[in-house]
Amino acid sequence: MNAEAAQNHREHFFSLLKRERLEVRGVTDVLSFDEQTVVLNTLCGGMEIAGDSIHIHVLNMEQGVVSMDGRIDYVLYFDVGNGEKSEKSGFFKRLFR
Repeated sequence: MNAEAAQNHREHFFSLLKRERLEVRGVTDVLSFDEQTVVLNTLCGGMEIAGDSIHIHVLNMEQGVVSMDGRIDYVLYFDVGNGEKSEKSGFFKRLFR
């Protein structure tokens, strides 16, 4: 990996075009995905993307890049504590007991 690629790998940002095409850089792990929800770990914490007909068309973990298209309804950041969604998990755990 050259110096420029290494620098890009340490940065986190996302680009959303017309709520239809989303590119995320600085991805460290893909936790789950389906056509409605994608959950990622990024350099800035957890990220959840939700919408409809979401298809991942680029998944390059070496460079930390995930690109997808579909209808994007929201992008949500959450803190990751001990490998799980801390506040979000707590809410859903209580809700579905």
